[in-house]
Amino acid sequence: MQRSDRLAWLLSLPLRERRRRVRELSEAEQAEFLTHWRLWARPEQLAPPGDWRTWLVMAGRGFGKTRAGAEWVRSIAESDPAARIALVGATLPEVRAVMVEGESGLLAICPARRAPGFEPSLRRLVWPNGAQALLYSAGEPESLRGPQHSHAWCDEIAKWDNAAGKAGRTWDNLLFGLRLGDRARAMATTTPRAVPLVQRLLCEPDDDLVITRGRTEDNRDNLPPSYLRDMRRSFGKSLLGRQELDGELLDDIEGALWTRALIEACRASPPAEAVRVVIGVDPPASAGGDACGIVVAARCAEGRGHILADASVEKASPERWARAVAGAAAAWRADRVVAEANQGGAMVASVLRAADVTLPIRLVHASRGKVARAEPVAALYEAGKVRHAGHFPALEDELCGLIAGGTYQGPGRSPDRADALVWAITELLLDRAAAPRVRTT
Repeated sequence: MQRSDRLAWLLSLPLRERRRRVRELSEAEQAEFLTHWRLWARPEQLAPPGDWRTWLVMAGRGFGKTRAGAEWVRSIAESDPAARIALVGATLPEVRAVMVEGESGLLAICPARRAPGFEPSLRRLVWPNGAQALLYSAGEPESLRGPQHSHAWCDEIAKWDNAAGKAGRTWDNLLFGLRLGDRARAMATTTPRAVPLVQRLLCEPDDDLVITRGRTEDNRDNLPPSYLRDMRRSFGKSLLGRQELDGELLDDIEGALWTRALIEACRASPPAEAVRVVIGVDPPASAGGDACGIVVAARCAEGRGHILADASVEKASPERWARAVAGAAAAWRADRVVAEANQGGAMVASVLRAADVTLPIRLVHASRGKVARAEPVAALYEAGKVRHAGHFPALEDELCGLIAGGTYQGPGRSPDRADALVWAITELLLDRAAAPRVRTT
């Protein structure tokens, strides 16, 4: 059987039968056929037909988005010596580590005799036929002002820096430079999050945009069964699980104090110097119950609050969550640990002091519900007084579940992380007269 005939025959078989038949081939034949992406790809991982401009693959983790993106780039480079492809990720190290050198990156998937040469100093890949791909960081929008490309692969666009509209400016500059060839195209791969750039792409005309959606389970044949089991056990149908595993784009809840767009607008780098560091703690009511919310926040010289870390622990014993608080306080050199004492009273202080006798503890007693306490903190976000120095999905899901004048509608039974954030920001930024009544231990 000729190679082309054998390829067509293999393509006609179901995926599992295809794999079995390839294992029966000689080593040389296996090496050849293993590089034929159409043999192993699921239909949704192949470029869709039609005259589209943007292909958006928005799916859960482990779906195979990176492999789909790398194979799309490879197919373009091998078929068009004049191709000039932009590879854009959240940062240059991520572009290199994931898109170029990762397990599903370009260097790993290309057959050795047709693999591109990588020139790290020039941030460039060059294929034997002359096609090129250049590496860019979404954190540097101006680096895409000027260069011209025929195609672009943009990875994890929901992770791009949205501070001051930076992600949108990166995308705009990329589009202005997509002017080589007969039909310039861009592929975007991402886990769905309701950030401004993703929402903007979803509003593109239907004839310009093709969307591929999917779940982690769609790629079960290539994932360890234990991984799928553990992820479902940990996250199930929680908001985080629906987003990260099921690939759902979660819309904002009507009346929520925080929206995802508001949080994205508050992303910023950590302050160069912190005037004061506070750790907010919302202890669980019982061991093995709700999470213990532990959030690290700092005030910078300009008077803004910065969320630095979510060190919360799930279903922990008092000793364990107290050690987590002590560890966070040491790591961030905290000036104050603010812990809610409505549940446990003096026990909270004693457990924390058992973990570290030097902890600068302040116990706070809430006279209002969690949502009411959160409202003045949400107003600080609206005024641009609070920044997130990173991405904190579990914490941010809880913030987006706090409904003004209503009940909590986020993941889990209680917004423990969000409450810890509220205590920390209240301590850092709100007037002492307006803060909840406190006593120092």
